[in-house]
Amino acid sequence: MKHSLALVFVFLVLSSMSNQQEAFGATEEKITLGGGCFWCVEAIFDDLKGVKRVESGYSGGSVSNPSYEQVCSGRTGHAEVIEVTFDPQAISLNDILHIFFTVHDPTTLNRQGPDVGTQYRSAVFYRNEEQKKITEEVMREIAASKIWDDPLVTKLEPFKAFYKAENYHQEYFANNPNQPYCRAIIAPKVAKFREKYRARLK
Repeated sequence: MKHSLALVFVFLVLSSMSNQQEAFGATEEKITLGGGCFWCVEAIFDDLKGVKRVESGYSGGSVSNPSYEQVCSGRTGHAEVIEVTFDPQAISLNDILHIFFTVHDPTTLNRQGPDVGTQYRSAVFYRNEEQKKITEEVMREIAASKIWDDPLVTKLEPFKAFYKAENYHQEYFANNPNQPYCRAIIAPKVAKFREKYRARLK
């Protein structure tokens, strides 16, 4: 009898652990963001507490599994994006979006600095109505705060698909810090972000 009770106890403990793991997994959320060159925004969001994974890729277009060269042509409809996987118990979507709208210029149409074209558009690809609602609220708050002189031109688009970019694009800034574009464009942007959001860094 004691042996049977011990087995039941072990089963209950293992079931509880499994349920906890499933519950934690259920808190994992994704948002897809376009803020110009994906090398830049990937480097920034990689640093945030609560962010589990950031992948560079393409979204918003009509071509399946596009190549970097195809997207650069501006004829696929895709934007360079990052897919951010995060734990909403550690960092909220609201916080992620507030950071997003302050680390790139959401007022320049199809352009971020020297990068020009629809593939560099400012965009948020929402996966459900809740993400859409939160994004709309954040955009109203950002507009009302007047931190940007011009109106926001960020596209709010329903998420359809994410196509991961070629391997050499992943962690590009971390792997190529001395590349000229990284030194001239990304490094100053990342340094400014780290100074402003020091308390939120990993």
